[in-house]
Amino acid sequence: MSGAGGEAFIAAVKPLVDAMGGEMLPPDEAGADDVVLSWQGAGVVAVRLPQLADSLDHILAALERGHGRPLAELDRRTKQEIVRGLEARGAFAVRHGVETVASALGVSRFTVYNYLNREKGS
Repeated sequence: MSGAGGEAFIAAVKPLVDAMGGEMLPPDEAGADDVVLSWQGAGVVAVRLPQLADSLDHILAALERGHGRPLAELDRRTKQEIVRGLEARGAFAVRHGVETVASALGVSRFTVYNYLNREKGS
């Protein structure tokens, strides 16, 4: 990670990496599954992406921070909007995604499925 341009690039991508729950490391420490980002022809930073299940936990925590209270305390309509948003982001393709979301929202798996089916039916 060298040069002023590289440092500016790293600063620019850091919010995105943080939002994904990723980790930034020097390019020479990159593993096979890491993504090396280049700037002006040189690798300046490697990004280690989180496991999908960890990403879902990260997304739920961010939603909770954004709402300023536990997701379980939100009203039904807001929970439905959250479920639709999570579905659009692929949250339910993750193993145990429905269970994880149901637990965070303080509802049953059946309720999450109802929220998903209600959207598809309308």
